[in-house]
Amino acid sequence: MRQLIQKSLFIALCATTALSNAHAQTNATIKNYPDKQVRLVIPFPPGGATDVIGRIMAQELSKSLGQQVVPDNRSGDSGNIGADLVAKSPADGYTLLMGALTSHAINTDLNKDGIKYNLEKDFTPVGVVGVVPLVFVVNPSVPVKNMKEFIAYAKANPGKLTFASSGAGAPQRLAMEMFRAQLGLDLLHVPYKGSGPAMTDLVGGQVLSMSETVPAALQFIQAGQLRALAVTTAKRVSQLPDVPTVTEATGLPNFDVVSMFGILAPAGTPKPIMDKLNADIKVILQRPDVQERMLAAGVYVNYLTPAESAKRIQRELSMWGKVIKDAGIKAD
Repeated sequence: MRQLIQKSLFIALCATTALSNAHAQTNATIKNYPDKQVRLVIPFPPGGATDVIGRIMAQELSKSLGQQVVPDNRSGDSGNIGADLVAKSPADGYTLLMGALTSHAINTDLNKDGIKYNLEKDFTPVGVVGVVPLVFVVNPSVPVKNMKEFIAYAKANPGKLTFASSGAGAPQRLAMEMFRAQLGLDLLHVPYKGSGPAMTDLVGGQVLSMSETVPAALQFIQAGQLRALAVTTAKRVSQLPDVPTVTEATGLPNFDVVSMFGILAPAGTPKPIMDKLNADIKVILQRPDVQERMLAAGVYVNYLTPAESAKRIQRELSMWGKVIKDAGIKAD
Protein backbone atom coordinates (compact mmCIF):
# COMPACT_ATOMS: atom_id res chain seq x y z
CA MET A 1 0.00 0.00 0.00
CA ARG A 2 2.80 2.32 0.95
CA GLN A 3 4.57 1.64 -2.36
CA LEU A 4 1.34 2.38 -4.26
CA ILE A 5 0.97 5.73 -2.51
CA GLN A 6 4.60 6.64 -3.24
CA LYS A 7 4.16 5.66 -6.88
CA SER A 8 1.01 7.82 -7.16
CA LEU A 9 2.79 10.78 -5.58
CA PHE A 10 5.71 10.33 -7.98
CA ILE A 11 3.38 10.28 -11.01
CA ALA A 12 1.55 13.38 -9.75
CA LEU A 13 4.87 15.16 -9.19
CA CYS A 14 6.01 14.32 -12.73
CA ALA A 15 2.73 15.55 -14.18
CA THR A 16 2.94 18.79 -12.20
CA THR A 17 6.54 19.33 -13.29
CA ALA A 18 5.67 18.68 -16.95
CA LEU A 19 2.72 21.06 -16.75
CA SER A 20 4.87 23.69 -15.07
CA ASN A 21 7.54 23.32 -17.74
CA ALA A 22 4.91 23.58 -20.51
CA HIS A 23 3.53 26.77 -18.97
CA ALA A 24 7.03 28.19 -18.63
CA GLN A 25 7.80 27.36 -22.25
CA THR A 26 4.52 28.94 -23.40
CA ASN A 27 5.17 32.07 -21.35
CA ALA A 28 8.68 32.35 -22.75
CA THR A 29 7.35 31.98 -26.29
CA ILE A 30 4.79 34.75 -25.70
CA LYS A 31 7.39 36.96 -24.01
CA ASN A 32 9.77 36.60 -26.97
CA TYR A 33 7.05 37.15 -29.58
CA PRO A 34 7.81 37.50 -32.39
CA ASP A 35 11.01 35.51 -32.82
CA LYS A 36 10.39 34.72 -36.51
CA GLN A 37 8.61 36.30 -39.46
CA VAL A 38 4.87 36.96 -39.32
CA ARG A 39 2.57 36.33 -42.26
CA LEU A 40 -0.22 38.83 -43.01
CA VAL A 41 -2.68 37.14 -45.36
CA ILE A 42 -4.42 39.51 -47.77
CA PRO A 43 -7.49 37.70 -49.14
CA PHE A 44 -7.75 39.78 -52.32
CA PRO A 45 -5.52 40.37 -55.38
CA PRO A 46 -2.82 43.06 -55.46
CA GLY A 47 -3.90 46.61 -56.17
CA GLY A 48 -7.18 46.88 -54.27
CA ALA A 49 -7.84 48.71 -51.01
CA THR A 50 -7.29 45.60 -48.86
CA ASP A 51 -3.92 45.02 -50.51
CA VAL A 52 -2.80 48.63 -50.16
CA ILE A 53 -3.76 48.77 -46.48
CA GLY A 54 -2.19 45.37 -45.84
CA ARG A 55 1.13 46.33 -47.36
CA ILE A 56 1.30 49.59 -45.41
CA MET A 57 0.53 47.77 -42.16
CA ALA A 58 3.00 44.95 -42.93
CA GLN A 59 5.77 47.45 -43.58
CA GLU A 60 5.11 49.43 -40.41
CA LEU A 61 4.58 46.38 -38.19
CA SER A 62 7.90 44.98 -39.44
CA LYS A 63 9.59 48.03 -37.96
CA SER A 64 7.76 47.99 -34.64
CA LEU A 65 7.93 44.22 -34.07
CA GLY A 66 11.54 43.86 -35.14
CA GLN A 67 10.63 40.93 -37.38
CA GLN A 68 9.58 40.79 -41.02
CA VAL A 69 5.81 40.90 -41.54
CA VAL A 70 5.25 39.39 -44.96
CA PRO A 71 2.13 40.29 -47.00
CA ASP A 72 0.72 37.14 -48.61
CA ASN A 73 -2.05 37.55 -51.23
CA ARG A 74 -4.40 34.55 -51.10
CA SER A 75 -7.31 35.74 -53.21
CA GLY A 76 -10.41 33.93 -54.40
CA ASP A 77 -14.08 33.36 -53.58
CA SER A 78 -14.73 36.96 -52.50
CA GLY A 79 -12.00 36.84 -49.84
CA ASN A 80 -13.16 33.57 -48.32
CA ILE A 81 -10.14 31.46 -49.33
CA GLY A 82 -7.65 33.67 -47.50
CA ALA A 83 -9.94 34.09 -44.50
CA ASP A 84 -10.47 30.35 -44.18
CA LEU A 85 -6.71 29.75 -44.35
CA VAL A 86 -6.11 32.06 -41.38
CA ALA A 87 -9.09 30.70 -39.42
CA LYS A 88 -7.50 27.24 -39.56
CA SER A 89 -3.95 28.44 -38.76
CA PRO A 90 -2.27 28.01 -35.35
CA ALA A 91 -3.36 30.65 -32.84
CA ASP A 92 0.19 31.81 -32.14
CA GLY A 93 0.28 35.29 -33.67
CA TYR A 94 2.36 34.28 -36.67
CA THR A 95 -0.50 34.15 -39.20
CA LEU A 96 -2.85 37.13 -39.34
CA LEU A 97 -5.62 38.25 -41.68
CA MET A 98 -5.87 41.68 -43.30
CA GLY A 99 -9.64 41.57 -43.30
CA ALA A 100 -12.08 43.43 -45.52
CA LEU A 101 -14.49 43.31 -42.61
CA THR A 102 -17.56 44.71 -44.36
CA SER A 103 -17.19 42.22 -47.21
CA HIS A 104 -16.60 39.33 -44.79
CA ALA A 105 -19.71 40.34 -42.80
CA ILE A 106 -21.81 40.46 -45.97
CA ASN A 107 -20.48 37.07 -47.12
CA THR A 108 -21.48 35.55 -43.79
CA ASP A 109 -25.13 35.93 -44.76
CA LEU A 110 -24.96 35.95 -48.53
CA ASN A 111 -22.77 32.84 -48.89
CA LYS A 112 -23.61 31.07 -45.65
CA ASP A 113 -23.67 27.64 -47.31
CA GLY A 114 -20.25 28.07 -48.91
CA ILE A 115 -18.28 29.67 -46.10
CA LYS A 116 -16.23 27.27 -43.99
CA TYR A 117 -15.39 29.66 -41.16
CA ASN A 118 -17.32 31.71 -38.60
CA LEU A 119 -16.33 35.38 -38.57
CA GLU A 120 -17.05 35.81 -34.87
CA LYS A 121 -16.09 32.40 -33.47
CA ASP A 122 -12.98 31.60 -35.53
CA PHE A 123 -11.29 35.01 -35.26
CA THR A 124 -10.27 37.50 -32.62
CA PRO A 125 -10.00 41.10 -33.85
CA VAL A 126 -6.63 42.73 -33.33
CA GLY A 127 -8.12 46.04 -34.36
CA VAL A 128 -9.93 48.01 -37.04
CA VAL A 129 -7.41 50.16 -38.90
CA GLY A 130 -9.32 52.13 -41.53
CA VAL A 131 -12.46 52.75 -43.53
CA VAL A 132 -13.24 53.67 -47.12
CA PRO A 133 -16.30 55.93 -47.47
CA LEU A 134 -18.90 55.60 -50.20
CA VAL A 135 -20.58 58.33 -52.22
CA PHE A 136 -23.89 58.39 -54.10
CA VAL A 137 -23.32 59.60 -57.65
CA VAL A 138 -25.44 60.09 -60.77
CA ASN A 139 -24.73 60.59 -64.44
CA PRO A 140 -25.09 64.31 -65.24
CA SER A 141 -27.96 63.48 -67.60
CA VAL A 142 -30.16 62.75 -64.58
CA PRO A 143 -32.06 66.02 -63.93
CA VAL A 144 -31.20 66.31 -60.23
CA LYS A 145 -28.73 68.49 -58.36
CA ASN A 146 -29.04 67.09 -54.85
CA MET A 147 -30.31 64.10 -52.92
CA LYS A 148 -33.78 65.49 -52.25
CA GLU A 149 -34.28 66.00 -55.98
CA PHE A 150 -32.98 62.47 -56.60
CA ILE A 151 -35.55 61.04 -54.20
CA ALA A 152 -38.36 63.06 -55.78
CA TYR A 153 -37.25 61.99 -59.28
CA ALA A 154 -37.10 58.32 -58.25
CA LYS A 155 -40.59 58.47 -56.74
CA ALA A 156 -41.95 60.14 -59.86
CA ASN A 157 -40.34 57.46 -62.07
CA PRO A 158 -40.74 54.14 -60.21
CA GLY A 159 -38.69 51.31 -61.65
CA LYS A 160 -37.05 53.48 -64.28
CA LEU A 161 -34.05 54.88 -62.42
CA THR A 162 -31.22 52.36 -62.67
CA PHE A 163 -28.34 51.87 -60.27
CA ALA A 164 -25.15 49.94 -60.94
CA SER A 165 -23.13 47.82 -58.55
CA SER A 166 -19.86 45.92 -58.69
CA GLY A 167 -21.57 42.67 -57.66
CA ALA A 168 -24.54 41.13 -55.87
CA GLY A 169 -22.94 41.28 -52.44
CA ALA A 170 -20.74 44.33 -52.81
CA PRO A 171 -20.96 46.98 -50.07
CA GLN A 172 -21.77 49.46 -52.87
CA ARG A 173 -24.89 47.49 -53.79
CA LEU A 174 -26.01 46.93 -50.21
CA ALA A 175 -25.58 50.61 -49.31
CA MET A 176 -27.97 51.53 -52.12
CA GLU A 177 -30.38 48.76 -51.11
CA MET A 178 -30.45 50.05 -47.54
CA PHE A 179 -31.00 53.62 -48.75
CA ARG A 180 -33.72 52.50 -51.17
CA ALA A 181 -35.53 50.49 -48.50
CA GLN A 182 -35.48 53.26 -45.90
CA LEU A 183 -37.04 55.71 -48.33
CA GLY A 184 -39.33 53.30 -50.15
CA LEU A 185 -37.76 53.89 -53.57
CA ASP A 186 -38.32 51.62 -56.57
CA LEU A 187 -34.91 51.46 -58.27
CA LEU A 188 -33.68 48.97 -60.87
CA HIS A 189 -30.44 47.18 -59.98
CA VAL A 190 -27.92 46.50 -62.77
CA PRO A 191 -25.09 44.24 -61.51
CA TYR A 192 -21.58 44.28 -62.99
CA LYS A 193 -18.50 42.14 -62.46
CA GLY A 194 -16.39 44.77 -60.73
CA SER A 195 -16.36 48.50 -60.16
CA GLY A 196 -14.43 49.26 -63.36
CA PRO A 197 -17.11 48.13 -65.83
CA ALA A 198 -19.84 49.64 -63.67
CA MET A 199 -18.14 53.03 -63.58
CA THR A 200 -17.51 52.93 -67.33
CA ASP A 201 -21.21 52.44 -68.06
CA LEU A 202 -22.23 54.99 -65.43
CA VAL A 203 -20.02 57.66 -66.99
CA GLY A 204 -21.31 56.65 -70.42
CA GLY A 205 -24.93 56.93 -69.34
CA GLN A 206 -25.86 53.25 -69.81
CA VAL A 207 -26.82 53.25 -66.12
CA LEU A 208 -27.83 56.35 -64.20
CA SER A 209 -26.77 56.12 -60.56
CA MET A 210 -24.54 54.23 -58.16
CA SER A 211 -23.15 54.05 -54.66
CA GLU A 212 -19.38 53.75 -55.10
CA THR A 213 -16.26 54.12 -53.01
CA VAL A 214 -14.88 57.64 -52.92
CA PRO A 215 -11.48 56.58 -54.37
CA ALA A 216 -13.13 54.95 -57.40
CA ALA A 217 -15.51 57.84 -58.07
CA LEU A 218 -13.36 60.83 -57.14
CA GLN A 219 -11.63 61.48 -60.48
CA PHE A 220 -14.94 61.33 -62.36
CA ILE A 221 -16.58 63.71 -59.90
CA GLN A 222 -13.70 66.17 -60.18
CA ALA A 223 -13.84 65.97 -64.00
CA GLY A 224 -17.57 66.70 -64.02
CA GLN A 225 -18.38 63.29 -65.50
CA LEU A 226 -20.38 62.30 -62.43
CA ARG A 227 -22.40 64.36 -59.95
CA ALA A 228 -21.93 63.61 -56.24
CA LEU A 229 -25.12 63.81 -54.16
CA ALA A 230 -24.11 62.58 -50.69
CA VAL A 231 -21.48 60.59 -48.83
CA THR A 232 -22.55 57.63 -46.73
CA THR A 233 -20.47 58.44 -43.64
CA ALA A 234 -21.61 59.99 -40.36
CA LYS A 235 -19.42 63.04 -41.08
CA ARG A 236 -18.31 64.72 -44.30
CA VAL A 237 -15.05 63.47 -45.81
CA SER A 238 -12.03 65.63 -46.55
CA GLN A 239 -11.77 64.53 -50.19
CA LEU A 240 -15.32 65.82 -50.89
CA PRO A 241 -15.80 68.57 -48.31
CA ASP A 242 -18.72 70.22 -50.12
CA VAL A 243 -20.74 67.02 -50.44
CA PRO A 244 -23.23 66.51 -47.59
CA THR A 245 -23.77 63.28 -45.71
CA VAL A 246 -26.89 61.22 -46.38
CA THR A 247 -28.24 62.29 -42.98
CA GLU A 248 -27.65 65.96 -43.80
CA ALA A 249 -29.16 65.62 -47.26
CA THR A 250 -32.22 63.53 -46.39
CA GLY A 251 -32.77 63.58 -42.63
CA LEU A 252 -32.33 59.80 -42.40
CA PRO A 253 -30.90 59.21 -38.89
CA ASN A 254 -27.68 57.32 -38.22
CA PHE A 255 -26.94 56.48 -41.85
CA ASP A 256 -23.29 55.44 -41.62
CA VAL A 257 -22.01 52.99 -44.22
CA VAL A 258 -18.33 52.43 -44.98
CA SER A 259 -16.13 49.65 -46.25
CA MET A 260 -14.22 48.70 -43.09
CA PHE A 261 -10.81 47.06 -42.80
CA GLY A 262 -9.02 45.50 -39.85
CA ILE A 263 -6.52 42.86 -38.75
CA LEU A 264 -7.80 39.58 -37.33
CA ALA A 265 -6.04 36.69 -35.60
CA PRO A 266 -7.19 33.09 -35.20
CA ALA A 267 -9.41 32.65 -32.15
CA GLY A 268 -7.45 31.63 -29.07
CA THR A 269 -4.38 33.74 -29.84
CA PRO A 270 -2.85 34.60 -26.42
CA LYS A 271 -3.98 37.94 -25.02
CA PRO A 272 -0.41 39.26 -24.45
CA ILE A 273 0.27 38.81 -28.19
CA MET A 274 -3.03 40.47 -29.09
CA ASP A 275 -2.28 43.35 -26.74
CA LYS A 276 1.20 43.83 -28.21
CA LEU A 277 -0.08 43.84 -31.79
CA ASN A 278 -2.90 46.24 -30.99
CA ALA A 279 -0.62 48.62 -29.07
CA ASP A 280 1.76 48.74 -32.04
CA ILE A 281 -1.11 49.31 -34.48
CA LYS A 282 -2.41 52.19 -32.38
CA VAL A 283 0.99 53.90 -32.48
CA ILE A 284 1.42 53.23 -36.21
CA LEU A 285 -1.95 54.77 -37.08
CA GLN A 286 -1.13 57.94 -35.17
CA ARG A 287 1.80 58.74 -37.49
CA PRO A 288 1.03 61.51 -39.99
CA ASP A 289 2.99 59.81 -42.78
CA VAL A 290 0.95 56.62 -42.39
CA GLN A 291 -2.29 58.60 -42.41
CA GLU A 292 -1.17 60.39 -45.56
CA ARG A 293 -0.28 57.14 -47.33
CA MET A 294 -3.62 55.65 -46.36
CA LEU A 295 -5.53 58.70 -47.53
CA ALA A 296 -3.68 58.66 -50.85
CA ALA A 297 -5.43 55.32 -51.40
CA GLY A 298 -8.75 56.74 -50.23
CA VAL A 299 -8.55 55.10 -46.80
CA TYR A 300 -9.35 57.07 -43.67
CA VAL A 301 -7.52 55.86 -40.56
CA ASN A 302 -10.02 54.65 -37.98
CA TYR A 303 -8.37 52.89 -35.05
CA LEU A 304 -10.51 50.67 -32.81
CA THR A 305 -9.46 48.50 -29.87
CA PRO A 306 -10.10 44.73 -30.00
CA ALA A 307 -13.27 45.13 -27.91
CA GLU A 308 -14.52 48.03 -30.03
CA SER A 309 -13.67 46.10 -33.18
CA ALA A 310 -15.67 43.07 -32.01
CA LYS A 311 -18.72 45.27 -31.38
CA ARG A 312 -18.37 46.90 -34.79
CA ILE A 313 -18.16 43.50 -36.49
CA GLN A 314 -21.33 42.44 -34.66
CA ARG A 315 -23.02 45.62 -35.92
CA GLU A 316 -21.94 44.91 -39.49
CA LEU A 317 -23.25 41.34 -39.32
CA SER A 318 -26.60 42.45 -37.93
CA MET A 319 -27.02 45.41 -40.31
CA TRP A 320 -26.12 43.59 -43.52
CA GLY A 321 -28.00 40.45 -42.55
CA LYS A 322 -31.18 42.51 -42.31
CA VAL A 323 -30.55 44.30 -45.62
CA ILE A 324 -29.87 41.00 -47.43
CA LYS A 325 -33.01 39.42 -45.99
CA ASP A 326 -35.30 42.40 -46.61
CA ALA A 327 -34.06 42.93 -50.18
CA GLY A 328 -34.05 39.21 -51.00
CA ILE A 329 -30.46 39.43 -52.25
CA LYS A 330 -28.91 36.23 -53.55
CA ALA A 331 -25.28 35.33 -54.22
CA ASP A 332 -23.99 35.63 -57.80
